[in-house]
Amino acid sequence: MPKVKTKSSAKKRFKLTGSGKIRRKHAYKSHILTKKETKRKRNLTKMGEVHESDMGRVKDMLRI
Repeated sequence: MPKVKTKSSAKKRFKLTGSGKIRRKHAYKSHILTKKETKRKRNLTKMGEVHESDMGRVKDMLRI
């Protein structure tokens, strides 16, 4: 049986922590930044965690 490959898009977007949680980047930080407040842009830079309801889908994409 062949190896099961990880989705390339998922491995670029998600990181696995030591405790097993999955980290993600926030959306809305790529363009049209002039109308967004500095505080909002700063908070979007920080990493977030994948929600529990999406965890199964992300783990399936990462083949965990």
